[in-house]
Amino acid sequence: MTVAAESSVAEFPQRWEPPLPNSRGPITEVLFKALVGRPGALGKVPSNERDPLSDDDLHLALYACYEIHYRGFAGVDARWEWNPALVSFRGQLEQAFESALIECFRVTGEQDPSTVKSMLNKIANRSGPPLSRHLRDKASLADFKDYIIHRSAYQLKEADPHSWVIPRLEGKAKAALVEVEFDEFGCGRSERIHAVLFRTTMDAMGLDSRYGAYLDLIPGVTLAPINLMSMFGLHRRLRGAAVGHLAIAEMTSALSNKFVAEGLRRLGYGADATGFFDEHVIADSIHDMVALHDLAGGLLEQDPSLAGDILFGASAWAGVDAAFAQYVLDSWSRKEPSLHTPGGSRLS
Repeated sequence: MTVAAESSVAEFPQRWEPPLPNSRGPITEVLFKALVGRPGALGKVPSNERDPLSDDDLHLALYACYEIHYRGFAGVDARWEWNPALVSFRGQLEQAFESALIECFRVTGEQDPSTVKSMLNKIANRSGPPLSRHLRDKASLADFKDYIIHRSAYQLKEADPHSWVIPRLEGKAKAALVEVEFDEFGCGRSERIHAVLFRTTMDAMGLDSRYGAYLDLIPGVTLAPINLMSMFGLHRRLRGAAVGHLAIAEMTSALSNKFVAEGLRRLGYGADATGFFDEHVIADSIHDMVALHDLAGGLLEQDPSLAGDILFGASAWAGVDAAFAQYVLDSWSRKEPSLHTPGGSRLS
């Protein structure tokens, strides 16, 4: 009993709620000003003509709205979670984001359920920005720290967004999702939870591994894929899109994580830093088939009408994830910060 208690303390430090980040425009200004007060009224979302697929202001606001369903923020009353005014405010942000996703990534026409698996394989096999190859072959330590900080916005709560989908499924699809989630949450071993493994990576690289510690630095193009997961997970009508997104994420993960682990070893890092990525090489080489055949395939067997939604979720995820990768590579090639660092300087 004593050993278990000591292990628990080591794996899960004293609870820490991140502070609200600084505002980045009129949307976050209105939202954050309200959140520091008592739950109550909240006005309409200020107009914003910038790209709803990547805009800093919109996506930081949407991320913050979702975060109240996860761990929350220091000084923000938990009763905001289901406050009708905040739900309405979030809905306006979601409408802008979802409309842009549909315009760019909706697969048009009636979808034949029998072809969905082959179309998912085609999406998975598309060539994208070579971010993981750059990390394997060329990335500097500064590049790697940037990358790890970007990923921390999701990896420190890895698999949490998909948990919302479990009660929305049944049969083979539910069993498949729970199988994947069980692995993500450490197969019953708290020290093997993937978020814990990622925190170990951050510690090994000298980074702040507290949940949400870097949110103030992370741009909208990085937050967009995470917001996509939360939006798909929190809306039952989007359960097909959630399944499609998770399927394509699992189908494309193993090789990229292998490259990242090799890049860290190239820089001299050991198992503490690479363990998270090495774990995903093994796990996701199994998850990809479970997600394709049992999760997506199982949902299609139950409800063939969701074929288009599954393909939309997969295509949208591939699109926003590629936009993130290209943004990071472009920033590095121009020797510019990919994060919102104080004074615009690179982390070193």
